[in-house]
Amino acid sequence: MSSVLLALSVLFTPHVLFAPHVPVRPPERRPMNAPLYGPPDPELDRLLRPLFRAAAPAGGAAVVVIRGDERTVACRGHAVRSTERPVRADTRFELGSVTKTFTGLLLAEMAARGEVGYDDPIDRYLPADAAPGYPQERPITLLHLATHTSGLPRLPDGVLPGQVPRWFTRPYATFGPAHLLRALPRTAVRGTPGTQVRYSNLGCGLLGLLLANAAGQRYDDLLAARVCGPLGLMDTSCGPGREEDAGYRRGRRVPSFRLPALPAAAALRSTADDMLRYLQAHLALDAVPLPERADAAALRTALNEVRRPRTDGRRGGPRICLGWNQRALPAGAAEPRAGGGPVVPVPLPVPAPVPVPVPEAEAGRAAADGVGPVDAGEVVYHVGAARRSTAFVGFSPRAQVGLAVLAGGQPLRSRALVQSAHDTLRVLIAEFGEG
Repeated sequence: MSSVLLALSVLFTPHVLFAPHVPVRPPERRPMNAPLYGPPDPELDRLLRPLFRAAAPAGGAAVVVIRGDERTVACRGHAVRSTERPVRADTRFELGSVTKTFTGLLLAEMAARGEVGYDDPIDRYLPADAAPGYPQERPITLLHLATHTSGLPRLPDGVLPGQVPRWFTRPYATFGPAHLLRALPRTAVRGTPGTQVRYSNLGCGLLGLLLANAAGQRYDDLLAARVCGPLGLMDTSCGPGREEDAGYRRGRRVPSFRLPALPAAAALRSTADDMLRYLQAHLALDAVPLPERADAAALRTALNEVRRPRTDGRRGGPRICLGWNQRALPAGAAEPRAGGGPVVPVPLPVPAPVPVPVPEAEAGRAAADGVGPVDAGEVVYHVGAARRSTAFVGFSPRAQVGLAVLAGGQPLRSRALVQSAHDTLRVLIAEFGEG
């Protein structure tokens, strides 16, 4: 373990070769209501330079920007260094915890159909002997799992000892669904469900398992049928696929991430092209054509529901939506340039998953109707860090601005990259949303 901690403490000084902005050729997809790729924009290229510099140079990066009807995908670096294959709009990256936003959308879609309820107790979808121990007077619900208010720990009981021998390869690969069901009964629940936010990969991963049980399908098949297929996200799935970013650590390729017990927490892979469509669907419900089916209305409802806050952000923490975080833009965080000068974002702390109290009134209301007020002035976002890449996805409904960043390489640089992504999003909102 000491060697693991020592290795994780090493800092790297990157050397970045910044390439000119070159638009990429989109794959064949259904048309949207505006061009996917436009000519190079020197001003946008300038705004994105700090973001690309913050990305690890070894793995390359792809950035998606939406500003109203304008959509841009910019790519830098190589997906595979040995062949010098460049990162493109269809290069797949591991999304890490951004997967949780998909799981939240799946929950909202199934709730809109009436197949599950936000306040359904988790016992309803578990074997009788597999429920974790918690006070029965206030059971854990599906909404608690989606908002990190279940009281469940970050990871299942017993998973950490098995990680150490495979820490730099595939630490969770041998922990499967059967191990999870055996671990749940001995998993302690901290506090009363619905009263405090504690970030839990276990909680969101368990939510995916319960939704799969409710529908009688595997999680990845269910997600493909209800979310990815209708939205046209053809390259988004849990399993490895074509044209993946390799990811490197100390010059060596990092194995792909595997999480067989909790795919709903962090197992998705996706592309810049798919993340553009995913962002656009959250910004404008009619922007991505949905199949002409009766159940398409459920997905439209779900896209609106996922950004409603379900907890009250306290002690500087974000409000928690269904898989997403929500924060207000601080005054002066990013001001539009005056007289042609540059926009300088004010560095702000990167949001961290820390305990944030949830008022009883708010928790009770959320459990009752599953809905909080939508504040269109807030920024909605999520961050993911996997073995091979870092992901950031954020958007402002009011400004109609969105940003997605997919970057391969060293996970130790992810904090600087995430900070730069937050700053870039604020600048984009200030320059476009207030223009």
